[in-house]
This record gives sequence, C-alpha cells and structure tokens, in this order.
Amino acid sequence: MWSMTLKRLMFAIPSLIGVVIITFLLTRALPGDPAAYFAGPAATQEAISQVRAKLGLDKSLLVQFTRYVGDLARGDLGNSLTTGQPVVTEIRNRLPASAELTLLGLIVSVLIAVPLGILAATKPDSLIDHACRLVTTAGVSLPVFFTGLILVYVFYYLLGWAPAPLGRLDIFFSTPPQITGFYLIDSLLTGKFDLFRAALSQLLLPALTLAIFSLAPIARMTRASMLAVLASDFVRTARASGLTPFTVIVTYAFRNAMLPVITTLGMVFSFLLGANVLVEKVFAWPGIGSYAVEALLASDFAPVQGFVLTMAVLYVALNLIIDILYGLIDPRVRIEA
Repeated sequence: MWSMTLKRLMFAIPSLIGVVIITFLLTRALPGDPAAYFAGPAATQEAISQVRAKLGLDKSLLVQFTRYVGDLARGDLGNSLTTGQPVVTEIRNRLPASAELTLLGLIVSVLIAVPLGILAATKPDSLIDHACRLVTTAGVSLPVFFTGLILVYVFYYLLGWAPAPLGRLDIFFSTPPQITGFYLIDSLLTGKFDLFRAALSQLLLPALTLAIFSLAPIARMTRASMLAVLASDFVRTARASGLTPFTVIVTYAFRNAMLPVITTLGMVFSFLLGANVLVEKVFAWPGIGSYAVEALLASDFAPVQGFVLTMAVLYVALNLIIDILYGLIDPRVRIEA
C-alpha cells in the first residue's frame, strides 16, 4: 500500500509542474493589461509604464516565470493586486467556505443518488427506475447556475423558507471561533446551536444546487454497477443459500459494486470544484471560486494562478485517497500494487 502511494505521488509531480507552466502562460495570454487597469482610466502612458515596471510585467516571460517559480518554492504565491493581501492568506481564509459547500453538496448527492440507484437496479423498469432516469436526466440537463437561481426564486422569493442568498451567515450572527474553518463544525464544537442552524440554513440551497448537479452520474453508475453485480453467480448462490434480500444486496452486491461508484465520486468531486465558481457567484458565497473570478476580471494574475494550483493539488490528493480506498475495499488491489 505504501509503495503504491509513493508511486502515485511521484506520478503527480510532473502533472503539477505542467499545471504551473500552463497556468502561467495562459494568464499572460489573457486579454487586458493589469498595469492599465490599476493605473486607472485617466492614466497616461508614462504612468502605465511605471506601474508595469513596478509589477515586473516589463520583464521577459522567462524572467517572470523564473521569479514566480522561485517564490513558489518558498511557499509564496504572490500578492493580490486587488486586495493587497498575500494570495496564500486569501486562499487559506476562503478555502474552508468552498470545501464546506462542496463536501455538503457531495454528501447530500450521495445520500440521494446511491439508494436511488440501488432501488432502480433491484426493480428494473419499475416506477422507481423511471423516476431515477428522470432525475438523472434533469440533473445532467440543467445548468448549475440556472438550478441555483430557480431554487432562490422558489424557496426565498416565493415561499420565504430560505434566508437571503448573501453569504455564509445572516448579518445578525457573528462568525464562530475558528477551529476548522467549517461553520457547521465550529458552531457545534463551541456549543452555539443557534449559529449552527443559521449556518445550515444559508448552506442548504447552494449545497442542494451542487447535489442536483452531481447526483445524476452517481445514480446512473450505481444502477449500472448494481445491475452487473446482481447478475453474477455469487449473488445467485447467496440468494439460494437463504440469505435475506437486504444481506444479499447490501453486504454482497453493493460492496462489489462500490469500486466504479467510488471512481465516479472522484470525478464528480472534481466537477464540483469547477461548478463551485458559478454557485458561489449566485449565492454570494465567499469562497475561492468567487475570489478567482473577481481576480480574473481584474487581470490579477497571482490569485488566478494560486486558485488553479490549489485545485490541482486537491485533485491529486483526491485521486490518492481514491487509490487508498480501492485497497481498503478490494484486497486484490493491494496485492497487485
């Protein structure tokens, strides 16, 4: 298991190097001049040239890249020109908000999609199976920002059940003492249950938006994998042995069908990291997605590069976790490794 983990880490290093190079080149190829943006619309060419020299943008790409890699080796992602704060600090402060939203959306999606896929596989062509197809088709077809706007219109504007989509907490509540950065966990750890309810109410609609977007591939993969396993000989033997349907489906069938589902979960999580950008803008969520969009519009290179690099590291870590779960679920993976 350790050798497999080290091997995966070694393979990840070239990928991260490629992400650094491509991100650097793409940000420089974007339209717009950061020096002109920060000098102001009434600035002269001389003032713009001074700003460009101060930012180091008058140097060649090779010199800029060498300086960027040197700073990166020291753990310095640069400073944001729009906020004036170090990018590392901004990402560290905003990442828990995005992680909490993404993880809750994935949990809600799994809690809905996995049982729905199992029921659809055990009762093919039934009403539940048709409902599963309808839900998965709707989840794939609806853009994530459109789903968020519809949920806001229905549950906030029409029904008044949800709070205003204006961030992680209502203006009448103060943030909990920072322990993990997750408001739900921190409020429970400090015993502030009213704050927990307030944070959860703000989180439900954006998390549900991500769950609707992600449950389609999970439900479809669960159904397809369960159908293949339920037709296996060992499942028929387990049923012939007199085991209860619950034991056959959950203990034998679902455990053997989990590997494709876990692979799909990894892919879905990576999709959610990208969909977070749109959801955060719709719900005014102070995460790294909205931070990257604002920096991109301002041609602020450092936050965009820091955002892409953070997403790449999270994606590598996610794939490593999936490989470890493979070994825990199926011993044959550990033997082959």
